[in-house]
Amino acid sequence: MPLRFVTRTIHAYLDYPVAIALMGLPFLLGLGESNPLALWLSVVTGAAAFVLTVLTDHHLGLVRVLPYKLHLTVDLIVGLLFLTAPFLFGFAGLDAAFYLLNGAAVVAVISLSAPEGTAAASA
Repeated sequence: MPLRFVTRTIHAYLDYPVAIALMGLPFLLGLGESNPLALWLSVVTGAAAFVLTVLTDHHLGLVRVLPYKLHLTVDLIVGLLFLTAPFLFGFAGLDAAFYLLNGAAVVAVISLSAPEGTAAASA
């Protein structure tokens, strides 16, 4: 049985800090040295992630109009984009590491997400 312990509740608590980190860390880390897009891709993605979280149907969503499953799908797409961004856009050094690590983290969280309708998912 696969280890899938990231419930909807846990995911919701991760969403806002991750969105804020995606907007702020690029400036703190000085991203954009290999390509200016390395700075702005994260900032724009963070802003979009914040809006997605606000609109998601989970307990921390403020306007619960988007299904949680759609939220997970968007997160997976972002994770895969981040994993491929260094290769697609020529990011190097810290820029590449930032995207590879964040992409891997997002894909890991999605792969560890408990399926909807299970006892763990309703926790």
